[in-house]
Amino acid sequence: MLNRRLFIVLAASHVLAVAALAADAPLKALIVDGQNAHDWQATTPVLKEILEDSGLFTVDVATSPPRGEDMSGFKPDFAKYDVVVSNYQGAEWPEDTKQAILDYVRGGGGLVIYHFACAAFPNWPEWNEMIGLGGWGGRNEKHGPYARWKDGKVVLDHSPGRGGGHGPMQEFALDVRDPDHPITKGLPPRFAHVEDELYGWLRGPAKNLTVLATAFAPKEKGGADEHEPILFTVRYGKGRVFQNALGHLPEQLKSVAFIVTFQRGCEWAATGKVTQEVPDDFPGPDKPVVRD
Repeated sequence: MLNRRLFIVLAASHVLAVAALAADAPLKALIVDGQNAHDWQATTPVLKEILEDSGLFTVDVATSPPRGEDMSGFKPDFAKYDVVVSNYQGAEWPEDTKQAILDYVRGGGGLVIYHFACAAFPNWPEWNEMIGLGGWGGRNEKHGPYARWKDGKVVLDHSPGRGGGHGPMQEFALDVRDPDHPITKGLPPRFAHVEDELYGWLRGPAKNLTVLATAFAPKEKGGADEHEPILFTVRYGKGRVFQNALGHLPEQLKSVAFIVTFQRGCEWAATGKVTQEVPDDFPGPDKPVVRD
């Protein structure tokens, strides 16, 4: 009887130990790059470092063939990862790769669209639905409405016109519009960001869209005089999609506003929750904060 009890105790201890190890296991992230009108060679290593510095992620990188070369062999194994970060804007992927990313997200995977990756695949309807809003690449009213923040809510504007644009580099502040979402919970109502491209005129299907934070893009600085969505999420099947429009080059990736929202957004996309505390150096409304 004693041996049997000892066996049960040891077995239970083993199960608890395995569960603890599983709970402590890092999340697996994949950054996809290789083609982009923005400098992906410079930004991908910084994105990788930011995620690893959180202590939550191990990070792999899948780099496509260069623009104009054969893409048929580009087949990342998305299913191995908790979250996929797109730093890609270029040629169409092979059909089975396109189907694989749709199946991955629909089945519960996480997808993060970083900055100019919102310009990818303008003529792929399922992708446009999955990312919610995009820009450039010939996008217009046929791709869906603009989404702006007015009178305390998202307003969809079906006016004709281009999709995607921005004025000159400028400092701006973000206003939190959903303070209860895991990504933005605990952040100040307004926080400052460094000189960056302030994206506007994003448009798309805007289905299952939750706007987390906006920035006002004044007309005198090349904007539309609208509160433009900068951080937002999309529910696609069982999956979670987060889009962060900040972060043009490595210099902008030093902004604490970017670092923290990117880390928190990737954790949410991977797990549906955020365990990270808001750091002491997170900026308030008046002055951006950078890390060396």
